[in-house]
Amino acid sequence: MDNCRKHEFLQAGTLQEALPSLWEALQEKTLRMIGQIGDKSPHVAPADTGKYDDLRHDWWTSGFWPGILWIMYDLTGKEQYRNAAWVWDERLEQKSVQANNFHHDVGFQYLPTAVIKYKLTGDADGRRRGLAAAGFLAGRYNMAGQFLRAWNQDKTGWSIVDSSMNLSLLFWAAETEQDPRFSMIARAHADTVVRHFIREDGSVNHIVSFDPHSGQMIEALGGQGAAPDSSWSRGAAWALHGMANTYRYTGDKKYLYASQRVAHYFLSMLPEDSVAHWDFRAAECLDGEPRDTSAASCAASGLLELADALPGAQGRPYREAAERILLSLTRNYGTWNKAEHEAILLSGTGNKPAGANIDVSLIYGDYYYVEALAKLMGWQHRIF
Repeated sequence: MDNCRKHEFLQAGTLQEALPSLWEALQEKTLRMIGQIGDKSPHVAPADTGKYDDLRHDWWTSGFWPGILWIMYDLTGKEQYRNAAWVWDERLEQKSVQANNFHHDVGFQYLPTAVIKYKLTGDADGRRRGLAAAGFLAGRYNMAGQFLRAWNQDKTGWSIVDSSMNLSLLFWAAETEQDPRFSMIARAHADTVVRHFIREDGSVNHIVSFDPHSGQMIEALGGQGAAPDSSWSRGAAWALHGMANTYRYTGDKKYLYASQRVAHYFLSMLPEDSVAHWDFRAAECLDGEPRDTSAASCAASGLLELADALPGAQGRPYREAAERILLSLTRNYGTWNKAEHEAILLSGTGNKPAGANIDVSLIYGDYYYVEALAKLMGWQHRIF
């Protein structure tokens, strides 16, 4: 593809106009990433180097790179993607029988590796590993408070909004094993998200602390947001997408309405270029605050879930909003002119309160960007 044709999508007026040439460029980009990333387990690529790091396989982001590969394989049939993705669930399993730090995010790790591998190839080991991860996640359920415990430190009563996205692992296990215990736990946690994490205005809490014995809520904590009463944008994206997924699995409209409430708030807070700041309440004037392209891409994919869940004119505004976000990410935050850069999107914010990973590329931002574009290309093997 010549350079003029390669970047044709950057001049398109709408995402639908851009999509054919964008999809070609994305294939070229991700094939190049295979050579650049190799066996690394990436999380963050700093802006100055554009090189992804290489973290432990039990780190919560270890599934996103192979998830990109499996999606691209599913839509293109190119063996390069399949070959590069194949070993990742085995690597995760090997780590699981060593000293490790697996926790509430095993859905992020095993859905885009073992589960999608089984869906696409029928691999029995992928099925077995996915079910083992679902059993591990179910074991984190606190019956008194009806929540999935976060992390592995001494905060046994903590739960986080991120786990909204991991519920799909439990729903998949319930369907695969015909065992409703998994879905009972997933629905109970989703009810807790609706009750204690999603605020009346559609903003969300990141962390909620419960008494682990009585189950009583103690307080909401700021976590990766600016303050306990602030509005961390990626947390909103997790809730938006996660509740839309929960509706897809259950058909229960309370989860649909919860996702819509977060979506309406999220969209109302977007700046002119439709890419979210890291926290919608970080300051009275957000002009100097960093963006978070990972919140934007995850929200866009969640909005497409809402669009698919609603008929005709009801779903159209969500699809159009997702396309506006994706077009802005493509035009303003992509690495299309940086062949040496190992990521797809720039300007992610990992954890600003901790001063960590600000204005960087984040592998989960890349993953949800690919996932959202794949949905627009007709991708059917949804895993989240």
